[in-house]
Amino acid sequence: MTAPAQPGPLFEYAPAPESRSIVDVRPSYGLFVDGEFVDGSGESMKTVNPATEEVLSEVAVGTEADVDRAVRAARRAFTRVWGPMRPADRGKYLFRIARILQERAREFAVLESLDNGKPIRESRDVDVPLAAAHFFYHAGWADKLAHAGLGPDPRPHGVAGQVIPWNFPLLMLAWKVAPALATGNTVVLKPAETTPLTALLFAEVCRQADLPPGVVNVVTGAGDTGRAVVEHDDVDKVAFTGSTEVGRSIARAVAGTRKVLTLELGGKAANIVFDDAPIDQAVEGIVRGIFFNQGHVCCAGSRLLVQESVHDEVIASLQRRIGTLRVGDPLDKNTDIGAINSAEQLARIRELSDVGEAEGAHRWQPACDLPDRGFWFPPTVFTGVSPAHRIARDEVFGPVLSVMTFRTPDEAVAKANNTTYGLSAGIWTEKGSRILAIADRLRAGVVWANTFNQFDPTSPFGGYKQSGYGREGGRHGLAAYLKGASH
Repeated sequence: MTAPAQPGPLFEYAPAPESRSIVDVRPSYGLFVDGEFVDGSGESMKTVNPATEEVLSEVAVGTEADVDRAVRAARRAFTRVWGPMRPADRGKYLFRIARILQERAREFAVLESLDNGKPIRESRDVDVPLAAAHFFYHAGWADKLAHAGLGPDPRPHGVAGQVIPWNFPLLMLAWKVAPALATGNTVVLKPAETTPLTALLFAEVCRQADLPPGVVNVVTGAGDTGRAVVEHDDVDKVAFTGSTEVGRSIARAVAGTRKVLTLELGGKAANIVFDDAPIDQAVEGIVRGIFFNQGHVCCAGSRLLVQESVHDEVIASLQRRIGTLRVGDPLDKNTDIGAINSAEQLARIRELSDVGEAEGAHRWQPACDLPDRGFWFPPTVFTGVSPAHRIARDEVFGPVLSVMTFRTPDEAVAKANNTTYGLSAGIWTEKGSRILAIADRLRAGVVWANTFNQFDPTSPFGGYKQSGYGREGGRHGLAAYLKGASH
């Protein structure tokens, strides 16, 4: 007797690729200093499409001399133009930048997916709209800082040195640049080594908006370039988003100086599912929490805590849902999970996943055909995980979920807080009283209830412990760029 044939898929997806033609990537880029693109004084580096390993362009590597030139331009602009300017006029420039970002949204979205590897749906529907929203929001604050409750005489620090990561290149730029400009500071920005192209396109937007020269400067490069920005004597304010390891070194470099520092670092967020949670809704939140942007999210819900009585049901539903995710071409509008950003990051994800299996956790991955070229990793779920396992402790920064169980709310809180990080958490339950009680006990900067990864420029974001200090977004985020401001 033969087994019955398995039903085939109800339908097949037809590829729906976004055209690259809207983006004009130059063969090479210099630095953006004092309102002009200029040659760097050092070497150049290649920026690569992680989905194909195609070299997109060559970008200048900023030296100490280049950083010094940018800082001097920012200081002149602050002293002569941007600082003395009427706040309402500064706001007009930010409104103009926001509108241009909207007008060129498709161009930015395609370039972001090319350079970063994230799905075009996320670049198009999340990153670019949110970046524009941050400029709109902060433009509105520019002439209202005296009424923000941040102190009697809020004044800008001067020159802000900003170093941003590769996971959200344009959005992290907006998080940093918009509040700095709204509060009257000028900027020297160092984008990530592997994703400099949207920052350089943003430099073109600054020129299109007629932003005064020197107000925004973009110096590309790797770690040494970022170090030169952070350690420059004439930088007043340092803002960094990235790994906890680099954040520690920046804190040491800034200690004992007059510089003001904010750090937004790593995370190991817990997504807590109680037995009364709507399972289908929770599963969607779990998937969004860990597989959004290939798990390249500092606040990713990488630890799933499930109440024992619904563990099997949640895992079965989760596996069914993951089986429908499409991994592939980031420019295909059907793609759910794009490429890992770099070979280096892929190697780390593989290493930690192998360690998880070696330590006794059970690794599950759906049947998944990965492209032959590029950097790819399938969505992965580990069950049988204990808090001592490295995959439960270390930030993987990839599409890897570790599942643990709990019996009581107290145990859930204890396990959620059993981490050196404290950036975010999620709670799934139908009891509002339980949400309030548990949220108050979680050592996390952001706690989502029956949702995950929801962001808005009006809401402050930041963490505790090794996830850094300071807040970005909202009224609290303005305080970091103002002298004498009360948080």
